Amino acid sequence: MGSAFARALLAEGIETRVWNRSPEKVAPLVAAGAHAPESLAEAVAASDVVIVNVIDYAAADALLRMLAVERALAGKVVVQLTSGSSRQAREAGRWAAERSIAYLDGAIMATPNFIGGAETTILYSGMRQAFERHRDVLRVFGGNGVFVGEDAGHASALDTGLLTQMWGKLFGTLQALAVVRAEGIGLEAYARYMRDFQPVVDAATDDLIARVGEGRWRGDAATLATIEAHYSAFHHLLAIGDEHGLDRALPAALDGLFKAALAAGHAADDFAALVRFIERGGVRHAA
Repeated sequence: MGSAFARALLAEGIETRVWNRSPEKVAPLVAAGAHAPESLAEAVAASDVVIVNVIDYAAADALLRMLAVERALAGKVVVQLTSGSSRQAREAGRWAAERSIAYLDGAIMATPNFIGGAETTILYSGMRQAFERHRDVLRVFGGNGVFVGEDAGHASALDTGLLTQMWGKLFGTLQALAVVRAEGIGLEAYARYMRDFQPVVDAATDDLIARVGEGRWRGDAATLATIEAHYSAFHHLLAIGDEHGLDRALPAALDGLFKAALAAGHAADDFAALVRFIERGGVRHAA
């Protein structure tokens, strides 16, 4: 990913310095026109914007908080594109502010092959002024570079939320494929009918987001299906899984949410009410 960022900068003719703990890894970038200072502190001192992309925040902290590097960072802009939690991003933001370092935390919503694309999304949070000042450089990485808030943790939190949606779909698809394969149905048929069904899923998702945002938990005339109705259909997943000996881990977790809501008297409420059983406090919060 770091190499992809460097190549995107070089493609735009932007003077770029690269540093890696393994010097041989930057050789192709040097061949492409990048400079490779001998030390990280030297690279930082010669740069206005410092892009960080390493394995985790522990690795980033070990590098950025070396005394020589920390001193060189004063007055610079650090763009942290290492994957981490919202708590880690806020801690890094506080650390930077105490040292007069402008800080942006970024969430890369793409794989390396998408870096530099006009539609590629990267979310940024932290110091708005730093984002605005260096917007043109940041958009070299992705044309849809978006500032999402001054709380440094918000880019990471949105990243987690969006990835959760992706994992939900991927795990749901795996469960569905296991059912289809167990029944001897061709996957091409599943793929075809899933495409036909997708507009219904998208509309239900949009409705869910709107209801949670407005706090409309109760079933009403516009409810697409109550919790009770969903659970009635959900029984079929449990039954067919048991019939074919499929793993119960994922359905059992969802079954637990349904049962908690039903036990608390929410059978006639909208599916959106289940969010309150996921949030802190569980049944007590959702009553």
